[in-house]
Amino acid sequence: MSIKQYRVKQVADLSGVTVRTLHHYDEIGLLKPAIRSEKKYRYYDENDLLRLQQILFYRELDFSLEQISKILDDPDFDFVQALKTHRQTLIQKHKQMDQLIQTLDQTLEKLQGDYSMTLKDKDLYKGFDQEKIDRWNKEVDEKYDPEKVAESRRNIGKMSKDQFNNVQKQGDRVTQAIADNMEMGATSPEVQGLIKDHHAWIENFYVCPAVMYKGLGQMYVENPEFAAFYEKFKPGLAAFMCEAMGHFADTSLEN
Repeated sequence: MSIKQYRVKQVADLSGVTVRTLHHYDEIGLLKPAIRSEKKYRYYDENDLLRLQQILFYRELDFSLEQISKILDDPDFDFVQALKTHRQTLIQKHKQMDQLIQTLDQTLEKLQGDYSMTLKDKDLYKGFDQEKIDRWNKEVDEKYDPEKVAESRRNIGKMSKDQFNNVQKQGDRVTQAIADNMEMGATSPEVQGLIKDHHAWIENFYVCPAVMYKGLGQMYVENPEFAAFYEKFKPGLAAFMCEAMGHFADTSLEN
């Protein structure tokens, strides 16, 4: 019985993974095709398709390519057991997504004027991944001076909900304005004026001298979650903010 073979383009069409990505997986040894012809054509078999499925499952769960490679190349790796584990994980994620949708719906109803509903403050956060929240808190505590972290949390604690929401909207407005003026250049007077507004916004939470403000800009690039937040405003904004904040810190702030 002949074994079904798939060219790289066919695998890309089946999986949604680009040809370039498949080539990369081959180069790093994560997914090598079963057969390589004399003309260097790649041919994948059904086992390769199953391995690719595992790669995508683990990527969906935020594993790095290096971690995935170690898992899949472990002699004790069991495809069936892995699928069962993925299934259980996805069931849990599905429950979490259902809870987040319910939380969103309840919050929308409250904000849109259904004052008859009772939504406790704690209910605003149902469904969020506590492990991720703990990790974010840990990253902040490790990156910043503990006194500044405590100062920020005290200042936030003193704000009413309306005050906090207004401060958040102010931050979004200045960030969008910076994104809209990226073509002017990070050190331009226009952008530096907006960065001054951004620095003033940060100081709603804590006093932010030059070295800390510059470090905050670097964190916007180095921390994937911060970077993703700024990239939503405009691609390349995280790196642009880092450059603009660094220039402002060097030229306009004291340590």
